[in-house]
Amino acid sequence: MITAALPYANGLKHIGHLAGAYLPADIYVRYLKSQKRDVVFVCGSDEHGTAIPIQAMKEGTTAQAIIDKYHPIIEQNFKDLSIEFDIYHRTSAPIHHETAQEFFTALNNDGELEVKESEQYYDEETKTFLADRFIKGTCPNCGFDSAYGDQCEKCGKSLSPDELINPVSTLSGQKPVKKATKHWYLPLNKHEEWLREWILKEHKDDWRANVVGQCKSWIDGGLQPRAVTRDLDWGIKVPVADAEGKVLYVWFDAPIGYVSATKQWAIDNDKDWKPYWYDKDTSLVHFIGKDNIVFHAIIFPIMLKLHGNIVPSNVPSNEFMNLEGDKMSTSRGWSIEMDDYINDWIKKENGGVQFADALRYYLTQIAPETKDSEFTWKGFQDAVNSELVSIFGNFVNRTWVLMHKLTNGKVSKLHDELLDEADKKLIDDIQKSKVKIEDLLEGYNFREALFEVIDLSRKGNKYMQEKQPWIVAKQLTENPETQKQIDNCLHLCLQLTANLAILINPFLPNTAKKMLYMMKVVDKMLDWENAGKIKLLSVGYSLREPQLLFRKVEDAEIAEQLEKLKVKSQKPKVETTNTATVANQPANLKSEIVYDDFAKMDFRVGTITSAEKVEKADKLLKLQVDLGFEHRTIVSGIAMHFKPEEIVGKQVTVVANLAPRKMRGIESQGMILMAEDKSGKLHFINPEGKIDEGSAVS
Repeated sequence: MITAALPYANGLKHIGHLAGAYLPADIYVRYLKSQKRDVVFVCGSDEHGTAIPIQAMKEGTTAQAIIDKYHPIIEQNFKDLSIEFDIYHRTSAPIHHETAQEFFTALNNDGELEVKESEQYYDEETKTFLADRFIKGTCPNCGFDSAYGDQCEKCGKSLSPDELINPVSTLSGQKPVKKATKHWYLPLNKHEEWLREWILKEHKDDWRANVVGQCKSWIDGGLQPRAVTRDLDWGIKVPVADAEGKVLYVWFDAPIGYVSATKQWAIDNDKDWKPYWYDKDTSLVHFIGKDNIVFHAIIFPIMLKLHGNIVPSNVPSNEFMNLEGDKMSTSRGWSIEMDDYINDWIKKENGGVQFADALRYYLTQIAPETKDSEFTWKGFQDAVNSELVSIFGNFVNRTWVLMHKLTNGKVSKLHDELLDEADKKLIDDIQKSKVKIEDLLEGYNFREALFEVIDLSRKGNKYMQEKQPWIVAKQLTENPETQKQIDNCLHLCLQLTANLAILINPFLPNTAKKMLYMMKVVDKMLDWENAGKIKLLSVGYSLREPQLLFRKVEDAEIAEQLEKLKVKSQKPKVETTNTATVANQPANLKSEIVYDDFAKMDFRVGTITSAEKVEKADKLLKLQVDLGFEHRTIVSGIAMHFKPEEIVGKQVTVVANLAPRKMRGIESQGMILMAEDKSGKLHFINPEGKIDEGSAVS
């Protein structure tokens, strides 16, 4: 069971996020699957917590609109960079709400949660308890006057709202007051002894030092009960009778998203999800950045243990990746968004998938596995030109060109009786590299593993340079026996190329596929069991013409990216924090129309006679609507807001002359009018009292 940290669906994600959790997880999963191991790789958008409504405030829209905007973008970004999840889910899905509520209920019923009353900041003007991010004030550490209630973004110090000097509400701009409120807490302190035994003894040698060290610091400092609920109107409702206006704290609900995603994957693939979360033989691995260590190595494991699930076998956590000498920050414009990279390098030119692999290569080469690392555009250029082009790509291209020139484009015979020391050493290098790379991947040492793959191609270049088949070929007219030397050299180089395709596949999957195409072999050759073998390509087999695997990155392209970064970081950042201002501005007001445009629409009153969920579609309901003169099938994206049985019998307003449109194979014959409030909740636009079906609305 492999998980990658759920990204917040509150904006575009940058390449630092990619390097921290998603790329290393994808490399590991591709390796496991090449070994034919039973693996499920899950991720999804984290769509709750204060980050979402805060972004909605900035963009002058609703929380629901924000997650619906960014979820598909983030999902597509991952696909474009060849991050291949078994499912990319979302925490707004009904199955996740049900799973998270069940999780809370089970812990609460078993007496594992505590109920406490405490005083928290409250905005009297907006009548809202303030989450940490809805409070600003002066940082007591550096004096910055716009520090948040959880952290100062200038000096980086973690804070609590009580530490802020002169705190104010970002909702109204007024000074908040303290008011008593009740919440449910997970008593982490009760589990210190188990954590010491489990982390500090059992895993002190096989987990990364940064994970063990951070956990030890927390445990030694004394763990405290941590609230699992919050006073918010955006999130998963607390399933308790006296919890009106409270939702599950995002840190509690988000990791449960791994479980709900697995459930949805199982439904989609007719599988049983439970072995992946309950079977003691299952290995659970969380790939995260270091800011998520405490949640995945202390808090979530406690939740899993109390719920009867397995606990993580490893939590590979990366440090941070900086950019051109400074900390990467989207808010300051000092970042490279995945979306921007995709548009500039992958979609910009035909066959641009090589640049998906180019980014994967460089990010793995500089992966912050043990300490913070730094992305530079010059480093990216050097990695592509000096290694992918000049070492790996060069070896493959030379092998193919010479094979077509000296052995008629076919795999030459291996003459065992003529194998010399150089030949035997190359065979030994191929076999040893497979074992070494496998050990490194099993230990989550992806940087070193990638180095070994490239180093093997470097050895191939050295071997070919030593053998010089193009020189030997000049002796053929005088000594035809020298063809056997050429045969041996090119045979081994071709077998090395086949091995390189297998070994590079977890890192650069698009490159591996291109190599398979040139070799005219099927994907099955990429099975890990084939690595280390020198009889992968059959003697006499014709291979395709050579194709360049990579092209060089030009100086002008790097200069353009540096200038783009400079301009982006200098743009003024506009941050809207007063909801009173936002509320008075219509969000996304459409362009003006005239009366004739409006008159073309035919609105009719209808009654919903049946409703059911559309299979494999989280948001869609299939409705039967009685319009008086006929019954219509309408597919509506309201499944996250209403249960089917709740809306049967409701009268609705229908756009009756909308052209039919197929959705999930179902022809939808109209549209239901809905209103969305500022919290993102949908409401039917229906007449007062019962009215005849088919009545016109004007």
